[in-house]
Amino acid sequence: MTFKEIQELVKLINKSNLTEFKIKDGEFELAIRTNKYEKRKTQQQAAPSNPAPAQQAPIIQMPPVQTPYPAAPPSSSAAPQAKPQPEPEVESPREEKKEDRSKYVEVRSPIVGTFYRSSSPEKPPYVKVGDTIEVGQVVCIVEAMKLFNEIESEIGGKIVKVMVEDAQPVEYDQVLFLVEPA
Repeated sequence: MTFKEIQELVKLINKSNLTEFKIKDGEFELAIRTNKYEKRKTQQQAAPSNPAPAQQAPIIQMPPVQTPYPAAPPSSSAAPQAKPQPEPEVESPREEKKEDRSKYVEVRSPIVGTFYRSSSPEKPPYVKVGDTIEVGQVVCIVEAMKLFNEIESEIGGKIVKVMVEDAQPVEYDQVLFLVEPA
């Protein structure tokens, strides 16, 4: 099984109501247990042995909330805070620009997660528009399930456009950067 197939499998399991999944193919063995497994196990231990079906309350599970960076101190809602304007080099998904992208190579997200341009809010972005990148150079981070995955460029060239705003969710195979090949 390839790494991409495993990623797709994990994504499907997270979307389903499965709590545990096992697969065996020759010597290859894979077992996945979601956090729903522990919740269900705890609920079964706490439940009476013969509950009346009409008395059992429905179980509502909410997906975990992802935070972009470690929690900041709470701010007062009475004092409005100035939001930093997005950098002009980031293309908004709402913009309807028709441009010729055929001369550019796209750097795409290999996983589903949250896109970050830098390793922390205080540090500068890995790359910005106009930077020249090399093969294997880290261009951003995508956080997936509390793991920060460094995304490396598979091509060398000049960054022409950043397609995603910092701390925004990204899908598998979504375009992150446009690069003019060297």
